[in-house]
Amino acid sequence: MSPVSTPTTICVTGAGGFIASWIVKLLLEKGYVVRGTVRNPDDAKNNHLRELEGAKERLTLCKADLLDFESLREAIIGCDGVFHTASPVTDDPEQMVEPAVTGTRNVIVASAEAKVKRVIFTSSIGAVYMDPNRSHDVVVDESCWSDLEFCMNTKNWYCYGKVLAEQAAWDEAKARGVDLVVVNPVLVMGPLLQPTVNASIIHILKYLTGSAKTYANSVQAYVDVRDVALIHILLFETPSASGRYLCTESVLHRGEVVEILAKFFPEYPIPTKCKDETKPRAKPYKFSNQKLKDLGLELKTVKQSLYETVKSLQEKGHLPVQPTQTDDIHIRS
Repeated sequence: MSPVSTPTTICVTGAGGFIASWIVKLLLEKGYVVRGTVRNPDDAKNNHLRELEGAKERLTLCKADLLDFESLREAIIGCDGVFHTASPVTDDPEQMVEPAVTGTRNVIVASAEAKVKRVIFTSSIGAVYMDPNRSHDVVVDESCWSDLEFCMNTKNWYCYGKVLAEQAAWDEAKARGVDLVVVNPVLVMGPLLQPTVNASIIHILKYLTGSAKTYANSVQAYVDVRDVALIHILLFETPSASGRYLCTESVLHRGEVVEILAKFFPEYPIPTKCKDETKPRAKPYKFSNQKLKDLGLELKTVKQSLYETVKSLQEKGHLPVQPTQTDDIHIRS
């Protein structure tokens, strides 16, 4: 893809986050002007954004809070597009639901007032697949929605909040004439730009530190953070893009994940036993990422992403580096 010919300004909410940091990096590389909203622009945890190529010339960090409409409005006014990635990641209902829903509504309203060309909203697989009544043979795609009552009864407040936030985004966008496109990523892996470990990476880190003695008899869908970031930009740049985009590369059993990790990094205490071996091994669910394929994007493999996740954790000092011979392993196979 060629860089944009004239500077286009994009507001990225929650710019210091895992996905958002990569969005900012790729936008800057493509020549965009970026306004990133953060809670405290002077916080050292945002320094990785200032160190990105092009940041000195084309990145501004704006102090904003999801629940403070005026701060969001100030950041968004004058922007051509908005990438709304900021969201709590918690199962605490008070910390999850209101900030996710009200914050999303505030972003859509501010975007409408600013007359931005398009809003790209980062939703989640959590708003898609939590449905106990769906048959295992049904292909999960963009038409699927999580069951709110099931999320509430199982106290899965993260998924509950994600459903409500996305529904609020669609309702508000329709009411105010905002061009909205939604990305629904599964569990996101890959190299970190930010100094801290985020929730999805902890999922991998626990298998390497010895804190997880066993792995669950369950399945998980995975996708690389660099692909998720690129998808956001592709959707902004593709006029015909519309609706939701399920963002997943493949679905693996946790047993397959630890096997891949053990192959690449045998020096770590990676668990070899399943937590619940009395039940049949959980089967991966079926999914469709045809809408992504139609954009012409070739997604990075789970093996490559897992490998580079661990290398990044080593480089950031979250894992001790020990002598290993796995660098020669062909990770793309």
